[in-house]
Amino acid sequence: MAGCQPIIHKKSETLESNLEQQLEQLVENDISSLLKGALRGIEKEGLRVDYLGQLSQKEHPEGLGSALTNGTVTTDFSEALLEFVTPVFDDGAAALQFLESLHQFTYGQLSEELIWAGSMPCHIHNSEAIPVAWYGSSNIGRLKHIYRVGLEHRYGKMMQTIAGIHYNFSLPDVFWRSFQELRGNTDSLQSFRSSGYFKMIRNFRRYSWLLLYLFGASPAVDASFLKGKSHPLHSLSDRTLYLPYATSLRMSDLGYSTKAQSSLNICFNHLNTFIASLDKAIHTPYPPYERIGVKVDGQYRQLSSSVLQIENEYYSDIRPKRGIRSGEKPLAGLRASGVEYIEVRLLDNNPFLPVGIDHRQTLFLDAFLISCLLMSDAVLCPAECRLVIDNQHKVLTRGREPGLLLVTPQGESTLVGTGKALIEKIKMTGEVLDRVHRKKEYSLAVDEQLRKLEDPNLTPSARMLAALQKTGQEYTEWILQKSREHKEFLLGSTPDAAILRDLAGKAEESLRQQQQLEAGDTINFEQFLAEYLAYA
Repeated sequence: MAGCQPIIHKKSETLESNLEQQLEQLVENDISSLLKGALRGIEKEGLRVDYLGQLSQKEHPEGLGSALTNGTVTTDFSEALLEFVTPVFDDGAAALQFLESLHQFTYGQLSEELIWAGSMPCHIHNSEAIPVAWYGSSNIGRLKHIYRVGLEHRYGKMMQTIAGIHYNFSLPDVFWRSFQELRGNTDSLQSFRSSGYFKMIRNFRRYSWLLLYLFGASPAVDASFLKGKSHPLHSLSDRTLYLPYATSLRMSDLGYSTKAQSSLNICFNHLNTFIASLDKAIHTPYPPYERIGVKVDGQYRQLSSSVLQIENEYYSDIRPKRGIRSGEKPLAGLRASGVEYIEVRLLDNNPFLPVGIDHRQTLFLDAFLISCLLMSDAVLCPAECRLVIDNQHKVLTRGREPGLLLVTPQGESTLVGTGKALIEKIKMTGEVLDRVHRKKEYSLAVDEQLRKLEDPNLTPSARMLAALQKTGQEYTEWILQKSREHKEFLLGSTPDAAILRDLAGKAEESLRQQQQLEAGDTINFEQFLAEYLAYA
């Protein structure tokens, strides 16, 4: 790939060495204060289950509004897979408070159901019992449903029950303008901002293994998830499978990983190459999907037979994103207006936490992402991309293994040693953020993660396996118990009445919006689909 740097960097030019200098420049030029305007939003998925831990067969509750048009409570791949979406906040604690309100509002609409606390699903005896999400009869609603039917045919229904958390993060334009001036860059603000986000993404990919170690919370799974499939997992008990040092089976080859996508080689170095790579995948036929067929006996099995039906089918651990207008495709939005924010997608639901994530985790994520922006400018060569993937796989399946070695551009190093060195760098960013916010919470959040490297038993994955072994419960029984505890906690907490009223109003309005969409279609679905799948 033209312009790639050698994979082995000189010691004086290590990927981290840039960070301290850039932090000093931000402080000296009074730009660091602009980091206070950072925005974050949280998307969190959770299955609806009954009190026996069985997957809900009920439709999306009407009291939650339309899954198609409600922007705060919707569904993901399955009708039973709730998705909560917060607005953006300049305070992570406020985002979490809103997420808690979303759970409280939802519990007010659920009849004898729980929100599953784990990322990996409950016991599912027969995958045919997994309901595919339905979005009504409008053209866009049918497209969303058929896309999910396509996922069923391509990857199986079980994959549609995996849940996780997405963390959306952005920096304000006033920061980007000042940072651009500091760097002496003369590109347009849009171009500079997009390049900055892609730099953040590249370094995120280099170091995302650390997040998998620190926050991975799916080391075990109900045996029904892999029924009839060969796998490398061990039996923890009659109906629970696990790997002794795993961190996140959700993000491993058992979860969000596909053979068709493994050969895509999506380029994360620049916006134009990223768009070109994804667009090519959307328009490149894939023989196994061609054999499935698109429309068979009058019924759609998928939107197309290409490697990707649409952009969102690409299961990356991080994505460049921007808000789009109604009817606009994500790639078209990126091409026209550049990157607006990044979406971190590798976070598991922590079953020990009522909403799956807490404030200290968001503080660390902020410091981690800003550090990634200020680290090396080097692009990812194919060789380093392979190194990144290999390290991620090791951490996903063996992350807490004593003495585990990772391969870095400087050679082999232990995960613990490499992680501690990286966290020391992130702490420098945390200290700057502490001064900006006039608090000590960022440094404390970083210190908490450092302790997980010093003692792997403090990680969510280790704590979960220890709980399963101590209680003797099966995976589904233990997560069911945690789900009940979280419901009791959430319903026992005093809700924000104003937020609940606003959510109820949005739910009612969303039902009217869906009706308007269904009444307003002016072309048939075949024409709509052809136009939608045309070049972005």
